[in-house]
Parts: sequence; structure tokens; C-alpha cells
Amino acid sequence: MYNDILVPTDGSQGAKAALEHGIEIASRWDATLHTLYVVDTRLARSGPLLETLRDEGRKAVRDVEVTGTQAGLTVVTEIVEGNPHEEILDYVTSHGLDMVIMGTHGRTGLDRVVMGSVAERVVRRSPVPVLTVRGEEQN
Repeated sequence: MYNDILVPTDGSQGAKAALEHGIEIASRWDATLHTLYVVDTRLARSGPLLETLRDEGRKAVRDVEVTGTQAGLTVVTEIVEGNPHEEILDYVTSHGLDMVIMGTHGRTGLDRVVMGSVAERVVRRSPVPVLTVRGEEQN
């Protein structure tokens, strides 16, 4: 049923919680685990901040790769630049994935309005099932 599963990562606790679920489901279905880090170019287009985001991305996908490989899974990693929800959806479509498992940050109130919700946008537009895993509440 599931051959290729995407667990997008930003290195957060929510992403790590989603990874646990992703590993469990991928193991049950002998699926390939994909992970994607999106360098959010809305935050930086050049300079030191962009390099910091790229460095964070390399660490985040490396952590997923190590954890998934230790669980006996085939892991595919990628880092792209752009708008996170758009890049996640593009990756799902272009790689023919079967499922997305992603963390949520639990933002409420003004933070949610200002920051938006990548997970919510992916859920609303995804052509495949999306499992969201709630991260720690941020007030």
C-alpha cells in the first residue's frame, strides 16, 4: 500500500515525533523513507542567514538519514529552497509518493496567523494521505 513515504523535516521536536511514526509505518510496509528540508527563501535569499538555514537543513536530513538507516530502512534525502508547503507538495508529486507524515508546531493565536501553518497547507492540497503528528504546544 505504501512504497514511498515522505517525512519533511525542519529539525524540530514535531518533526522528530513525525519521524518516529514514519519509521514505524515505513517498516511495516517495507517502504522507502524520504526526507526533505526546505530552506525557506521567504526568510533569506542570500547572505549569512541563508547559509545558516542550509547548514540546519544538512544537519536535519542527516539526523533523519541516520535514524532511518539504523531502523533498517532505505532513506532518500533532499534539500531544496523555496516556500515550504509548495516544495513539499512538488516533491510528493514529482517523486510519486504515497503518504506524507509531518509534525505540527502547535502554534495558536497570533503566531499561527502570522507564521501560517505549513502542515495545514499540505493537508489541504496534498494528493496523497497526510498524517500529522502534534509537536509541543507553543504559546
